[in-house]
Amino acid sequence: MRLGVLDVGSNTVHLLVVDAHPGARPLPAHSHKVELRLAQLLDADGAIGPEGVDRLISVVKEAMQAAEDKGVEDLLPFATSAVREASNADDVLTRVHTETGVELQVLTGAEEARLTFLAARRWFGWSAGKLLVLDIGGGSLEIAYGMDEEPDTAVSLPLGAGRLTAGWLPGDPPDPAAVKSLRRHVRAQIARTVGEFTRLGAPDHVVATSKTFKQLARLAGAARSAEGLYVQRELKRESLEGWVPRLAGMTTAERAELPGVSEGRAGQLVAGALVAEAAMDLFGLETVDICPWALREGVILRHLDHMPPT
Repeated sequence: MRLGVLDVGSNTVHLLVVDAHPGARPLPAHSHKVELRLAQLLDADGAIGPEGVDRLISVVKEAMQAAEDKGVEDLLPFATSAVREASNADDVLTRVHTETGVELQVLTGAEEARLTFLAARRWFGWSAGKLLVLDIGGGSLEIAYGMDEEPDTAVSLPLGAGRLTAGWLPGDPPDPAAVKSLRRHVRAQIARTVGEFTRLGAPDHVVATSKTFKQLARLAGAARSAEGLYVQRELKRESLEGWVPRLAGMTTAERAELPGVSEGRAGQLVAGALVAEAAMDLFGLETVDICPWALREGVILRHLDHMPPT
Protein backbone atom coordinates (compact mmCIF):
# COMPACT_ATOMS: atom_id res chain seq x y z
CA MET A 1 0.00 0.00 0.00
CA ARG A 2 1.02 3.61 -0.41
CA LEU A 3 1.44 5.40 2.92
CA GLY A 4 1.99 9.04 3.65
CA VAL A 5 3.65 10.40 6.79
CA LEU A 6 2.96 14.05 7.51
CA ASP A 7 5.56 15.34 9.97
CA VAL A 8 4.83 18.79 11.40
CA GLY A 9 8.20 19.47 12.95
CA SER A 10 9.87 22.44 14.54
CA ASN A 11 11.73 23.30 11.31
CA THR A 12 9.75 21.78 8.47
CA VAL A 13 6.45 20.28 7.46
CA HIS A 14 7.45 17.15 5.58
CA LEU A 15 5.23 14.72 3.70
CA LEU A 16 7.02 11.45 3.00
CA VAL A 17 5.23 9.02 0.69
CA VAL A 18 6.35 5.39 0.75
CA ASP A 19 5.29 2.09 -0.73
CA ALA A 20 5.12 -0.33 2.17
CA HIS A 21 3.70 -3.53 3.51
CA PRO A 22 4.36 -5.57 6.68
CA GLY A 23 7.67 -7.42 6.61
CA ALA A 24 9.26 -5.26 3.92
CA ARG A 25 11.32 -2.10 4.09
CA PRO A 26 9.42 1.08 3.15
CA LEU A 27 10.40 2.34 -0.31
CA PRO A 28 10.38 6.14 -0.67
CA ALA A 29 8.15 7.29 -3.52
CA HIS A 30 7.82 11.05 -3.01
CA SER A 31 8.92 13.81 -0.64
CA HIS A 32 7.20 17.17 -0.19
CA LYS A 33 8.91 19.53 2.23
CA VAL A 34 8.29 23.14 3.28
CA GLU A 35 10.45 25.02 5.77
CA LEU A 36 8.10 26.64 8.27
CA ARG A 37 10.32 27.02 11.38
CA LEU A 38 7.45 26.86 13.85
CA ALA A 39 9.89 26.82 16.75
CA GLN A 40 10.93 30.35 15.77
CA LEU A 41 7.36 31.65 15.32
CA LEU A 42 6.39 31.49 18.99
CA ASP A 43 5.48 34.80 20.60
CA ALA A 44 6.53 36.03 24.05
CA ASP A 45 3.78 33.93 25.66
CA GLY A 46 4.92 30.75 23.91
CA ALA A 47 2.01 30.73 21.48
CA ILE A 48 2.09 30.23 17.72
CA GLY A 49 0.83 33.55 16.39
CA PRO A 50 -2.05 33.99 13.91
CA GLU A 51 0.31 34.36 10.96
CA GLY A 52 2.11 31.15 11.93
CA VAL A 53 -1.14 29.22 12.28
CA ASP A 54 -2.40 30.49 8.92
CA ARG A 55 0.88 29.47 7.29
CA LEU A 56 0.73 26.04 8.93
CA ILE A 57 -2.79 25.46 7.65
CA SER A 58 -1.76 26.52 4.14
CA VAL A 59 1.24 24.17 4.18
CA VAL A 60 -0.84 21.25 5.49
CA LYS A 61 -3.34 21.83 2.66
CA GLU A 62 -0.47 21.75 0.15
CA ALA A 63 0.77 18.49 1.65
CA MET A 64 -2.71 16.95 1.52
CA GLN A 65 -2.98 17.85 -2.16
CA ALA A 66 0.42 16.30 -2.80
CA ALA A 67 -0.67 13.15 -0.94
CA GLU A 68 -3.81 12.91 -3.06
CA ASP A 69 -1.82 13.48 -6.26
CA LYS A 70 0.55 10.64 -5.35
CA GLY A 71 -2.23 8.18 -4.54
CA VAL A 72 -1.72 7.95 -0.78
CA GLU A 73 -4.16 5.45 0.74
CA ASP A 74 -3.45 6.05 4.40
CA LEU A 75 -2.02 9.20 6.02
CA LEU A 76 -0.16 9.22 9.33
CA PRO A 77 -0.07 12.87 10.51
CA PHE A 78 1.86 13.89 13.60
CA ALA A 79 3.42 16.92 15.27
CA THR A 80 6.47 17.25 17.51
CA SER A 81 7.89 19.74 20.00
CA ALA A 82 6.95 23.09 18.44
CA VAL A 83 3.23 22.28 18.49
CA ARG A 84 3.47 20.15 21.64
CA GLU A 85 4.93 22.99 23.68
CA ALA A 86 2.97 25.89 22.21
CA SER A 87 0.75 27.50 24.85
CA ASN A 88 -2.12 27.52 22.35
CA ALA A 89 -1.54 23.97 21.08
CA ASP A 90 -5.18 22.89 21.50
CA ASP A 91 -6.45 25.87 19.50
CA VAL A 92 -3.87 25.26 16.77
CA LEU A 93 -4.78 21.57 16.50
CA THR A 94 -8.50 22.41 16.37
CA ARG A 95 -8.03 24.96 13.59
CA VAL A 96 -5.85 22.60 11.56
CA HIS A 97 -8.47 19.85 11.89
CA THR A 98 -11.38 22.15 11.10
CA GLU A 99 -9.79 23.75 8.04
CA THR A 100 -7.86 20.81 6.57
CA GLY A 101 -9.53 17.68 7.94
CA VAL A 102 -6.15 16.53 9.29
CA GLU A 103 -6.07 15.44 12.93
CA LEU A 104 -2.47 15.76 14.02
CA GLN A 105 -1.26 13.29 16.65
CA VAL A 106 1.04 15.16 19.02
CA LEU A 107 3.96 12.94 19.99
CA THR A 108 5.57 13.27 23.39
CA GLY A 109 9.33 13.65 23.52
CA ALA A 110 9.68 10.12 24.85
CA GLU A 111 7.55 8.79 21.97
CA GLU A 112 9.80 10.62 19.50
CA ALA A 113 12.84 8.99 21.08
CA ARG A 114 11.28 5.51 21.07
CA LEU A 115 10.11 5.69 17.46
CA THR A 116 13.47 7.00 16.27
CA PHE A 117 15.14 4.20 18.20
CA LEU A 118 12.90 1.64 16.48
CA ALA A 119 13.91 3.00 13.07
CA ALA A 120 17.61 2.83 13.94
CA ARG A 121 17.25 -0.69 15.32
CA ARG A 122 15.54 -1.90 12.15
CA TRP A 123 18.17 -0.21 9.99
CA PHE A 124 21.22 -1.63 11.79
CA GLY A 125 19.64 -4.91 12.93
CA TRP A 126 20.14 -7.12 15.94
CA SER A 127 23.86 -7.46 15.32
CA ALA A 128 24.26 -3.85 16.52
CA GLY A 129 23.75 -5.10 20.09
CA LYS A 130 23.17 -2.43 22.73
CA LEU A 131 22.23 0.65 20.77
CA LEU A 132 22.57 4.31 21.79
CA VAL A 133 20.68 6.71 19.50
CA LEU A 134 21.05 10.52 19.38
CA ASP A 135 18.64 12.71 17.41
CA ILE A 136 18.82 16.52 17.20
CA GLY A 137 15.62 18.11 15.91
CA GLY A 138 14.55 21.70 15.60
CA GLY A 139 12.97 21.80 19.05
CA SER A 140 14.48 18.97 21.04
CA LEU A 141 17.28 16.44 21.50
CA GLU A 142 16.23 12.81 21.88
CA ILE A 143 18.46 10.13 23.41
CA ALA A 144 17.52 6.46 23.64
CA TYR A 145 19.35 3.28 24.65
CA GLY A 146 18.48 -0.39 24.60
CA MET A 147 19.03 -3.95 23.48
CA ASP A 148 15.63 -4.57 21.89
CA GLU A 149 13.27 -2.68 19.59
CA GLU A 150 11.85 -0.78 22.57
CA PRO A 151 14.58 1.21 24.37
CA ASP A 152 15.34 0.59 28.02
CA THR A 153 15.45 4.33 28.60
CA ALA A 154 14.63 7.36 26.48
CA VAL A 155 14.69 11.09 27.19
CA SER A 156 13.84 14.28 25.36
CA LEU A 157 15.59 17.54 26.19
CA PRO A 158 14.64 21.07 25.00
CA LEU A 159 17.89 21.37 23.05
CA GLY A 160 16.74 21.55 19.45
CA ALA A 161 18.88 23.54 17.03
CA GLY A 162 16.09 25.92 16.00
CA ARG A 163 14.89 26.57 19.52
CA LEU A 164 18.40 27.30 20.82
CA THR A 165 19.27 29.54 17.89
CA ALA A 166 16.17 31.67 18.41
CA GLY A 167 16.65 31.90 22.16
CA TRP A 168 20.42 32.17 22.53
CA LEU A 169 22.14 33.16 19.27
CA PRO A 170 20.45 36.18 17.67
CA GLY A 171 23.59 37.64 16.07
CA ASP A 172 25.02 36.87 12.66
CA PRO A 173 27.68 35.73 13.26
CA PRO A 174 26.71 35.01 16.87
CA ASP A 175 28.42 36.90 19.65
CA PRO A 176 31.26 34.78 21.14
CA ALA A 177 29.93 35.38 24.65
CA ALA A 178 26.51 34.10 23.59
CA VAL A 179 28.09 30.98 22.08
CA LYS A 180 29.97 30.38 25.30
CA SER A 181 26.81 30.81 27.39
CA LEU A 182 24.89 28.42 25.16
CA ARG A 183 27.70 25.86 25.33
CA ARG A 184 27.55 25.97 29.14
CA HIS A 185 23.73 25.63 29.13
CA VAL A 186 23.71 22.69 26.71
CA ARG A 187 26.35 20.77 28.62
CA ALA A 188 24.59 21.28 31.95
CA GLN A 189 21.31 19.98 30.49
CA ILE A 190 22.87 16.89 28.92
CA ALA A 191 25.08 16.13 31.94
CA ARG A 192 21.97 15.68 34.11
CA THR A 193 20.87 12.71 32.02
CA VAL A 194 24.17 10.91 31.39
CA GLY A 195 24.00 8.80 34.53
CA GLU A 196 20.61 7.46 33.52
CA PHE A 197 22.27 5.85 30.52
CA THR A 198 25.75 4.95 31.77
CA ARG A 199 24.33 2.84 34.60
CA LEU A 200 23.00 0.49 31.91
CA GLY A 201 26.49 -0.22 30.59
CA ALA A 202 28.47 0.78 27.52
CA PRO A 203 26.65 0.63 24.17
CA ASP A 204 27.89 -1.67 21.44
CA HIS A 205 26.89 0.72 18.67
CA VAL A 206 26.22 4.47 18.70
CA VAL A 207 23.99 6.01 16.07
CA ALA A 208 23.02 9.58 15.23
CA THR A 209 20.07 10.63 13.10
CA SER A 210 18.65 13.94 11.87
CA LYS A 211 19.59 16.61 9.39
CA THR A 212 21.96 18.31 11.84
CA PHE A 213 24.12 15.22 12.31
CA LYS A 214 24.03 14.47 8.58
CA GLN A 215 25.25 17.97 7.71
CA LEU A 216 27.99 17.88 10.34
CA ALA A 217 29.14 14.49 9.05
CA ARG A 218 29.20 15.84 5.50
CA LEU A 219 31.38 18.78 6.63
CA ALA A 220 33.73 16.29 8.26
CA GLY A 221 34.14 14.37 5.01
CA ALA A 222 31.26 11.89 4.85
CA ALA A 223 29.84 10.89 1.48
CA ARG A 224 27.28 13.11 -0.23
CA SER A 225 23.61 12.10 0.01
CA ALA A 226 23.64 11.61 -3.77
CA GLU A 227 25.88 8.58 -3.26
CA GLY A 228 22.95 6.68 -1.78
CA LEU A 229 21.48 5.42 1.49
CA TYR A 230 23.74 2.42 1.83
CA VAL A 231 27.09 4.21 1.94
CA GLN A 232 28.41 4.12 5.49
CA ARG A 233 28.74 7.57 7.03
CA GLU A 234 30.18 8.59 10.37
CA LEU A 235 31.08 11.64 12.39
CA LYS A 236 34.21 11.73 14.52
CA ARG A 237 34.27 13.92 17.61
CA GLU A 238 37.77 15.13 16.76
CA SER A 239 36.54 16.50 13.43
CA LEU A 240 33.46 18.05 15.02
CA GLU A 241 35.53 19.83 17.67
CA GLY A 242 37.54 21.44 14.88
CA TRP A 243 34.43 22.63 13.08
CA VAL A 244 32.54 24.18 16.01
CA PRO A 245 34.67 27.35 16.37
CA ARG A 246 34.87 27.72 12.59
CA LEU A 247 31.09 27.58 12.24
CA ALA A 248 30.61 30.01 15.12
CA GLY A 249 32.84 32.55 13.38
CA MET A 250 30.91 32.43 10.10
CA THR A 251 27.82 34.30 8.98
CA THR A 252 24.72 32.33 7.95
CA ALA A 253 25.48 33.09 4.30
CA GLU A 254 29.02 31.75 4.66
CA ARG A 255 27.79 28.55 6.31
CA ALA A 256 25.28 28.05 3.50
CA GLU A 257 28.20 27.85 1.05
CA LEU A 258 29.69 24.85 2.86
CA PRO A 259 29.27 21.37 1.36
CA GLY A 260 26.06 19.67 2.43
CA VAL A 261 24.67 22.67 4.34
CA SER A 262 21.26 23.84 3.14
CA GLU A 263 20.40 27.54 3.16
CA GLY A 264 17.44 26.93 5.45
CA ARG A 265 19.52 25.11 8.08
CA ALA A 266 22.67 27.24 7.95
CA GLY A 267 21.43 29.67 10.57
CA GLN A 268 20.95 27.00 13.24
CA LEU A 269 24.00 24.88 12.50
CA VAL A 270 26.12 26.45 15.26
CA ALA A 271 23.59 25.53 17.94
CA GLY A 272 23.21 22.05 16.46
CA ALA A 273 26.99 21.58 16.42
CA LEU A 274 27.25 22.63 20.07
CA VAL A 275 24.62 20.05 21.04
CA ALA A 276 26.27 17.30 18.98
CA GLU A 277 29.70 18.08 20.41
CA ALA A 278 28.40 18.17 23.97
CA ALA A 279 26.51 14.87 23.62
CA MET A 280 29.50 13.08 22.11
CA ASP A 281 31.88 14.48 24.72
CA LEU A 282 29.70 13.85 27.79
CA PHE A 283 28.83 10.33 26.68
CA GLY A 284 32.49 9.64 25.86
CA LEU A 285 31.84 8.93 22.18
CA GLU A 286 34.69 9.14 19.69
CA THR A 287 32.55 8.27 16.64
CA VAL A 288 28.85 8.00 15.75
CA ASP A 289 27.42 6.24 12.72
CA ILE A 290 24.85 8.20 10.74
CA CYS A 291 21.50 6.45 10.31
CA PRO A 292 19.42 7.45 7.27
CA TRP A 293 16.19 6.41 9.01
CA ALA A 294 14.70 8.43 11.85
CA LEU A 295 11.33 9.46 13.29
CA ARG A 296 9.23 9.33 10.11
CA GLU A 297 10.43 5.83 9.32
CA GLY A 298 9.77 4.82 12.92
CA VAL A 299 6.16 6.01 12.62
CA ILE A 300 5.76 3.98 9.41
CA LEU A 301 7.31 0.84 10.90
CA ARG A 302 5.16 0.99 14.04
CA HIS A 303 2.05 1.42 11.88
CA LEU A 304 2.98 -1.58 9.74
CA ASP A 305 3.67 -3.67 12.85
CA HIS A 306 0.13 -3.03 14.06
CA MET A 307 -1.60 -3.80 10.77
CA PRO A 308 -3.61 -7.02 10.73
CA PRO A 309 -2.15 -9.79 8.51
CA THR A 310 -3.64 -9.93 5.02
